[in-house]
Amino acid sequence: MPAATPQDVRNVGYRTMIKPLIIMLLIVAVVLGGIFGWQAFIGSMTRKYMSAGAAAPQTVSTVTAAKAAWQAEIRAVGTLRAVRGADLSAQAAGEVDKIEFDSGDEVPAGKLLLRLRPNDDFAKLQQLQAAAELAAQTHKRDQEQFAAQAISQAVLDTDVSTLKSAEGAVAAQQALIEEKIVKAPFAGRLGIRQVDVGQYLTAGTAIVTLQALDPILIDFYVPQQALEHLKIGETVTATVDTYPGVSFKGSVESINSKVDTASRNVQVRASFHNADKRLVPGMFANVAIDSGDTTNEITLPETAITYNPYGDTVYLVQHSGAGADGKPKDTVLQRFVKLGATRGDQVAIQSGVNEGDVVVSAGQMKLRNGTAVVINNSVLPTDSSHPTPPNE
Repeated sequence: MPAATPQDVRNVGYRTMIKPLIIMLLIVAVVLGGIFGWQAFIGSMTRKYMSAGAAAPQTVSTVTAAKAAWQAEIRAVGTLRAVRGADLSAQAAGEVDKIEFDSGDEVPAGKLLLRLRPNDDFAKLQQLQAAAELAAQTHKRDQEQFAAQAISQAVLDTDVSTLKSAEGAVAAQQALIEEKIVKAPFAGRLGIRQVDVGQYLTAGTAIVTLQALDPILIDFYVPQQALEHLKIGETVTATVDTYPGVSFKGSVESINSKVDTASRNVQVRASFHNADKRLVPGMFANVAIDSGDTTNEITLPETAITYNPYGDTVYLVQHSGAGADGKPKDTVLQRFVKLGATRGDQVAIQSGVNEGDVVVSAGQMKLRNGTAVVINNSVLPTDSSHPTPPNE
């Protein structure tokens, strides 16, 4: 048997290496084919799902755009305050001697409310009054003597000065006594008593609040643009959450003479009759003032508007022929709108929607141009010009 040559050895080695290499390449091809096949399957299923989702109609509620009488309003939130109100206190310090009122009393102007213990104030007053009487008698006597040229003018001048000084001392003591007496400076309703008999009060300690409640005022702020439509005597309507469904009528009493430079708002004060005393200072109120003439505007519920930084839009429902099942098919068209004023749940549409257009009022988040829709108006968003809480 001939001996193997070097070439034969190399050929045998090549054949031995080729077989594992082919097997490895086949395995790699199978793995890569599986990966790419799986990705293609996932992509196909995703496109199918998205296509089915896009084709599925979305359920929405709709409203038909219609014109309605529109009275523009200036709205604001205000605070009630008394036409006259004060926290009463004694001007001097002392111990409470008598209290002449009860919490919640209606009192006339000048009514005595509280007296501090006078101590020796009246005794001092009597001393000073006696000194003043003596100075008056001396002055009178010296006038007679001066007429008879028995005394000089200097003596008479001294008598006049002494008399005036004594009378001033009497007046000062009387004022001190008055500082220990608290009276109602005006007619009104008292609040809750804050002190008791025997309590020592420093000067200025609040005793009780006094508020004149009829009429009552509401202070509120409006933008400077509203000044064009405001005038003294303008009718104002106010509501407070304390009395749901009740409106109070008043009128503009005054308009501040300057605009706040920080907010560019101007303060307005309105006056309201309050004979039944239902409104009290410190309440907040919603205020509305009619502005301009009544017009007819196309209105939509605010829920129909999609607010965006690049513009406000609505979705109009359009009939797009028949669907695959032969039934009428409705789709939506997105349209930009220009909005006007708002009132309650409604907003006025200045352009972009015509009277009679069917507009999507709920369900816009899942819509885009051309999306098929199914209309279900069994539940509709609120569309009231003067909404009230649901529990009323």
